[in-house]
Amino acid sequence: MKCPFCGHLETQVVETRVSEDADFIRRRRQCAACEKRFTTYERPDVNFPAIVKKDGRRTEYKRSKIMESMTLALRKRPVSTEQVDAAVERIEEKLLNLGAREVPSARLGELVMRELKKLDKVAYVRFASVYRSFEDIDEFKTLVDEVRR
Repeated sequence: MKCPFCGHLETQVVETRVSEDADFIRRRRQCAACEKRFTTYERPDVNFPAIVKKDGRRTEYKRSKIMESMTLALRKRPVSTEQVDAAVERIEEKLLNLGAREVPSARLGELVMRELKKLDKVAYVRFASVYRSFEDIDEFKTLVDEVRR
């Protein structure tokens, strides 16, 4: 690893720690030339599939957008952030297991709805009512009746 201070190519790992949630490794390094210390972080490099919108545009997958959507649907509902994080992890795992380079946004929306249905029925109905953009009250009633069963 190149020293950020002097550019020397030889550095030594002095200390290694795994983060609390085991998502990354923190390493303290020391330069062999100038002896200054610096920190590096090692994270897995995972490539999620591109999301293909209804109009054909392609965007990169963003975990933050899924979190925001789910958090909005779950607003003032008795669901912990840990449960939401676990649901997002399951969605991401399914995306990766598809093995596809591109995924239609409709497929991603269905994955989100499936997880919301497990977490909280009211949040599921909230999300589905916006996601499916119902045209009349009968479509909404059908969804609510489906959840009641």
